[in-house]
Amino acid sequence: MSLYSFGLDPVSCHAWNKDRTQIAISPNNTEVHIYQKSGKEWTKIHELTQHSGRITGIDWAPISNRIVTCASDRNAYVWTLKDRVWKPTLVLLRINRAATCVKWSPLENKFALGSGARIISVCYFEKENDWWLSKHIKKPIRSTVLSLDWHPNNILLAAGSSDFQCRVFSGYIKDIEEKPGPTAWGSKMPFGEMLLEQGDDGGWVHSVCFSPSGNSLAWVSHSSTILVTDAANKKTVTQLKTEYLPLLAVLYLNETEIVAAGHDCCPYQFSYMGPDSLKYIGKIDLPKQNSKVNMSAMQHFRNLDKRATTENENTDLETLHQNSISQLCIVEGDRSKVTKFSSVGLDGDMVIWDFKH
Repeated sequence: MSLYSFGLDPVSCHAWNKDRTQIAISPNNTEVHIYQKSGKEWTKIHELTQHSGRITGIDWAPISNRIVTCASDRNAYVWTLKDRVWKPTLVLLRINRAATCVKWSPLENKFALGSGARIISVCYFEKENDWWLSKHIKKPIRSTVLSLDWHPNNILLAAGSSDFQCRVFSGYIKDIEEKPGPTAWGSKMPFGEMLLEQGDDGGWVHSVCFSPSGNSLAWVSHSSTILVTDAANKKTVTQLKTEYLPLLAVLYLNETEIVAAGHDCCPYQFSYMGPDSLKYIGKIDLPKQNSKVNMSAMQHFRNLDKRATTENENTDLETLHQNSISQLCIVEGDRSKVTKFSSVGLDGDMVIWDFKH
């Protein structure tokens, strides 16, 4: 387990490169900063500054080494590294509200983007005109799309939105891929076909995640609830209402273990063994040790300034993160057996967590 601070600004989103030696983060503004690991330190090596609005999503494709970013300026860019410089390509999104989230597909031949225009844009590269085009999924989304995740088959797409619904759509684009075979979610998959719609718990859906096999889907909502639907068992939905503050991010660590985090500033582990068998396992967080002993004077006063407190007040939380966790990402292992994952939060920190199966 390791903690690193990227400064005083909240980290709104992050993404890793293939070998996890570089990380792209947004310090809650219009820029993306890319850091390289050198020893135990992280050194800033690039700044991506094309956007004019706050960055809302970053995703880094491991094989093609392309970064996609989206922002509240209603734009998305695909960045390619040429001669040690990241060059942006504008994507034709055709949306009139802020982009909210973005995700590469597993085969990296397309990406999905959610927005406040009640639209999911599935974007792909058209070689003839040398540009990124988008196709829209509109119905029956009634509010902002907050989160997206791709099924391992590169066709199905899960979306959570602020109309309290979690949905699964087909993102099949016949121009660039072969006709998909049947799955546990359904067999007919023309573009935009809805294969699932669930929303009984009455909270914004902050995060969605497919299991490694793609047969189950987990999501967390603002009603402090975690839900799992199982396609192999007639799409049965199992929900667990927690006693904690709302969860903002969810991630599968293997086929049965799930980790979720949010406003409680620490990750929680859950176990899903089948319909009606979703259990809370416990906190993954370690109690924060008092680190005042070997803190430099500069760091001490920076911390006072960060929290706007005087020396006598101790407002430290007992968790490693000192503010809400906004995103979780896989660091080590594949989707079927994650051994390390990272979290970023509004405290400007990034923590890498170890997980033993």
